[in-house]
Amino acid sequence: MFAPRTTTPWPLVALFTAGYLAPYLLPTTVGRLERGLDLTATQAGAVGSALLLSSATAGFLLASRVERAGARTLARLGLALAVLGYGAAALTTAVPAVVAGVLVGGFGSGTATTVAATRIAAQPDPHRASTLGLLSVSALAGVVYLTVPHLPGHGLTLAAIALTAVAVWPLTSRLPAGTPGPRRTGTDGPARLPHLRSGLVLAGAMLLWSLAQNALWGVSGRIGIGQAHLSEATVGVVFAVALGTGLLGVVCAGALGPRLGRALPIGGGTVLIAGCIALTASATDLVGFATGEIAWNTVYPVVLSYLIGLAASLDPRGRWAVLVGSAASLGTAAGPLTGSVLSAQAGFPVMGAVLGAGLLLVALPMTAVALHTGGRPLLPGAVRRRGGHPAAVVAAAPGTPTGGVPEIGAPEQPVVEIPLDGTPAPARGDYDTAAATRGPGTS
Repeated sequence: MFAPRTTTPWPLVALFTAGYLAPYLLPTTVGRLERGLDLTATQAGAVGSALLLSSATAGFLLASRVERAGARTLARLGLALAVLGYGAAALTTAVPAVVAGVLVGGFGSGTATTVAATRIAAQPDPHRASTLGLLSVSALAGVVYLTVPHLPGHGLTLAAIALTAVAVWPLTSRLPAGTPGPRRTGTDGPARLPHLRSGLVLAGAMLLWSLAQNALWGVSGRIGIGQAHLSEATVGVVFAVALGTGLLGVVCAGALGPRLGRALPIGGGTVLIAGCIALTASATDLVGFATGEIAWNTVYPVVLSYLIGLAASLDPRGRWAVLVGSAASLGTAAGPLTGSVLSAQAGFPVMGAVLGAGLLLVALPMTAVALHTGGRPLLPGAVRRRGGHPAAVVAAAPGTPTGGVPEIGAPEQPVVEIPLDGTPAPARGDYDTAAATRGPGTS
């Protein structure tokens, strides 16, 4: 028999792109608002943080309501809010109107991300779907980063997010009216969140993990210009190359898939990111700055794709995927402010050392969650004939094909000897696993 063909969930990939584009474009959005509206760096950063906080709020509010409201309805609501909010903010120069538009648009982005995360968690291969989404949003953000610097206006990035939402709208017709999930009778209460402890640990770790990433991202330009003594144009080229290598990292993550499990990419990748952050923050020339930024942007999306897949595996209804993503959005919102405060008080190298040490500590609980809930990849010889722990782990691993793996506690198949001299084989009942273990003289 042939394995069923996996259909690429392109509507979910597109919806994921529309929701994640705003955080990806945050640095250039904040910079454009600062220069175009004559805001201070703190004020512009506060507007960006408000966008991300609004997006995170949508995730927390809607995590358990997608199934009831319907994926198609909520997706269209989120895209409509994104078009309305970002579009209005791009077309006005009044600061209060821009803030209001960003808040509305951020809630729309968070709604789209919530629906996409919930539906991706219900896919047969959530890691593949999330990897395609990261590849799509990385490519689109790279195009915007290369285009926007050559055009005037404070709201170009906001307009790009709004136009993306418009382009994704027609694909929502292919979304179901509701999110598939376990049927509940009228007497059943709301389904409890599975893996409650692991989910809470992962959400808290993701908040700190995202905070560290965006603390560096928020001050990377200042490191390149002020400490590494590079021109703005050179820093822009480094960022463009880093985005390109980020695409390569996403492609590699998709090619690897679950072959390495989740613990090694998440734990080992986070350790590498900690080193990249320390290298970038201490860079004093082009080589150090470029090496740190490019290596960091290569590893970051790889680890993120596995973290999204891990969160999705905790609950097939996608609630943990949404809650963990919303916690990450809170960390993203606090990141730029954290980086600014640390660098102002202690300097960039100390900031990098603090963030790197924090990531090393966060890597431990994230790896523990991956080991506890993710199982091990199915490798030849992993299932021994006598069953035991390896067979139980593989059979319980999320997303593992069930056809070739014995169920936990299932009786062992009888062993039948096939004679080679042409005599008939004994009847099935003549051989069993108990007989194979009898010693001489036992009955």
